Amino acid sequence: MEEATDRLLTTIRGFAEPLLADMGMELVEIQFRREGHGWVLRLFIDKEGGVAIDDCVAVSREISAYLEVEDLIDHAYHLEVSSPGLERPLKKRDDFIRFAGKLARIKLREAAAGQRVLVGTLQGMEGDSVVLTLDGETVRVDMENISKARLTL
Repeated sequence: MEEATDRLLTTIRGFAEPLLADMGMELVEIQFRREGHGWVLRLFIDKEGGVAIDDCVAVSREISAYLEVEDLIDHAYHLEVSSPGLERPLKKRDDFIRFAGKLARIKLREAAAGQRVLVGTLQGMEGDSVVLTLDGETVRVDMENISKARLTL
């Protein structure tokens, strides 16, 4: 089932990313999972200056039409389109550059500087490393060592 879900998400991402780019937005994350009230297909979108409800409605309309025509999901599900919020995930190299100067929480696969969770100010990228300032010290973390990263308050 997980392999089929991965293929579905890849197909939807292939449609959604260029659509959102044309609309001046980006796809931050896409999820398809079973929850208490059934299956949910959730898209998190963002744009410079933040996402408005009208943006979510427009994207929802386009994605709904695409899914209806392509008939990719053969069972009932709910489609949700929303902003990733103030603590948005950081997934791509560009995210770490774009949000330089912001506070981030990064979970590591292997400990660095004696820690598995780092909370510091993003400074951007140097090669394949994310650069953070932690308590006045500069720390570099290889992108491959990051299991999860997000902005934090």
